[in-house]
Amino acid sequence: MDIATIPPVVRAEADGERRWFFGGGHHTWKVRAAETNGAFFLFEDRMEQGKMTPLHTHPEADDTMYMLEGEILMHIDGREHRVAAGGTVMAPRGLPHAFMVLSPVARMLCLHTPGSAEAFYWGASEPDSGDGAPKPVDLDRIRASAGQHGGIELLGPPPFAAV
Repeated sequence: MDIATIPPVVRAEADGERRWFFGGGHHTWKVRAAETNGAFFLFEDRMEQGKMTPLHTHPEADDTMYMLEGEILMHIDGREHRVAAGGTVMAPRGLPHAFMVLSPVARMLCLHTPGSAEAFYWGASEPDSGDGAPKPVDLDRIRASAGQHGGIELLGPPPFAAV
């Protein structure tokens, strides 16, 4: 597909498909990989305090996170960094990383380039039922989606000491 034939995507703040990710976040999918001819995938992630990701990599995609609200502790390349609203983290493809939400609520934009990890997130999530109740973390579902779709390699448990 020629770049000139890709139609523009315009969405308001509340627009986009809303999905519960079983790793503890509520996603609003802002731009799907198919809408960019696979160039990238963009979603907003809203999470509550204590949410942690396992140590993982994205072997085929760079993972960029821009903090909109709140604060996380990012473990990347063997070091920990506090990242608050307005901060950015870019984990190049293949670099192990994980994060933990420190604030009561955190919101971030997540950009995967290219958009190859979208199928993983689809398999590890379900449509928002609208009831507002968060879904529990389901590591078995996350592992199954990773095994079926790729896009992520799970390396181990969250690398954070108990807080």
